[in-house]
Amino acid sequence: MKRFFIFAVAVCFVLSLAGGAMAVPSGKKVEFDAKQGKVVFDGKAHANAGLKCNACHPSLFKMKKDGDKMTMDDIKAGKFCGSCHDGTKAFAVTECAKCHKK
Repeated sequence: MKRFFIFAVAVCFVLSLAGGAMAVPSGKKVEFDAKQGKVVFDGKAHANAGLKCNACHPSLFKMKKDGDKMTMDDIKAGKFCGSCHDGTKAFAVTECAKCHKK
């Protein structure tokens, strides 16, 4: 029984470390500075569209703050946000004002 308790405490500790590395809590907004205006990622809007965090993390985006360096060329090539925002699955990246806020 004592071993189980120690194991359970260790698992809780490891899981708490993983949660602390997240860039933004689930369902929240995060902002990125960009040349064409601040980019706002709305986690709640994505959740309302039926997406869960693991739809993009860690396959498209790292799970830590400032973990990914992306360019519009990357996104237009179908990487990062562009893997869904292609005008078919979600609005196209050519609709600049939907992400970039001045």
